[in-house]
Amino acid sequence: MSIFSGVWIPLVTPFNNGEIDHAALKELVRHYVEAGVSGFVALGTTGEPASLTDQEQDAVVWTVLDAAGDIPVIVGVSGNNTQAVCERATVFDDTPVAGLLISAPYYIRPSQAGLIGHFTAIANVCKKPIVLYDIPARTGVQLELETLLLLSQHERIVAVKDCGGIPDKTLGLIRDGGLKVLCGEDLEMFGALCCGASGTISASAHLCADQFVAMFNAIREERLADAREIWHELVPLVQVMFAEPNPGPVKAALSLRGHIRNELRAPMTLVSDDLVCRLSGWWSLPRA
Repeated sequence: MSIFSGVWIPLVTPFNNGEIDHAALKELVRHYVEAGVSGFVALGTTGEPASLTDQEQDAVVWTVLDAAGDIPVIVGVSGNNTQAVCERATVFDDTPVAGLLISAPYYIRPSQAGLIGHFTAIANVCKKPIVLYDIPARTGVQLELETLLLLSQHERIVAVKDCGGIPDKTLGLIRDGGLKVLCGEDLEMFGALCCGASGTISASAHLCADQFVAMFNAIREERLADAREIWHELVPLVQVMFAEPNPGPVKAALSLRGHIRNELRAPMTLVSDDLVCRLSGWWSLPRA
């Protein structure tokens, strides 16, 4: 089985008075290892990488690698300058990193030909497997199905984090089989997994990670009734985790549980008092 399957956590970056809280980050990773997750994403969107310097990013990666042990870790590497992304990607060539999560160039909205050239250039120079990150809501550009299928022919492009929001495209990717499909839209994960997606990269799984793992295992073992029961319990949690911009709700919930401080870097802001109240009353909040 490919390592790019199961439940992956796109880790938050904890802060303490403006500095990265590496001790809290280590404890989070160890907690999720015990919960049975399949892998971690360091410096994904949920990790606020745009607010970190390259030195801080490198330090986060090494903290996660150290705490994760044998659990695979992929690293988010993004930008809108192809050469700069190529240079950044090769930094991880001789590290234990299991792969790179790379989004389409943001803001400039290149053509599909430009996207193919961008990802191919990166795949040609780096040594690590690449997970394409299709998230048009943040980048402003869609990776079309034909583009993804073409990119899947490159030996180092092996998976996609699918946040495209187009069911026909998701099904097309699953049916083709050239890329492992990791669902990145939390409310769509159950349907995607039932249709054959290999896994999920889920910010919501910061909470009740063991239940997300149990749901995935039930689907894999074709215990659909059990999986559906777990999913129905998780849906309200998923909904509240995205009631305000990510990772605000996740950090607020983890803070209420005592895992981290409720702190983000500008321009991200803390969630509203109303959402804190909703999180405080959440039925599963006392769970570790």
